[in-house]
This record gives sequence, structure tokens and C-alpha cells, in this order.
Amino acid sequence: MGNPELRSLLVLGATTVLRYARGNDKAPKWLAALLARRPLKVVAVALANKMARIIWVLLNKGGTYRGLTEASSVASA
Repeated sequence: MGNPELRSLLVLGATTVLRYARGNDKAPKWLAALLARRPLKVVAVALANKMARIIWVLLNKGGTYRGLTEASSVASA
């Protein structure tokens, strides 16, 4: 379960991302598809979980976060 305050902040941040992703054509396709299938709060918790896992890996293994565009360009090289 972890820290309740951190969990609340992650869900709040995910909800904000979803608010901008709803009407945005540049939103990731997987996120738009998930929003079409599931309720907003369920998607917010799923996105918060994904963000927490990314943060955990970055803290444990070090490094810096590379966005989706940088990661795809590195993978194709």
C-alpha cells in the first residue's frame, strides 16, 4: 500500500494528465483507448501505478527519464 500521501499525489497527477489527454489529439493512443474502455478514476489509478513503477526503477537503477519520443529514437538506432 505504501505512503498514502504519495499515493494521493500520484493519482492527482495522473488525473491531471488524463484531463489534458481527453481532448488532445497528441495523447498516446494507448491512453485514449484505455479512457474509452474504462472509467476515469480507474484509468487514473492505472496511470499512477505506471508512473510509480517508472519512478521506482529510476530511483533504484539511476539514470534520467527519457520521454516516449527519445526512447523510441534510441530503440530504432
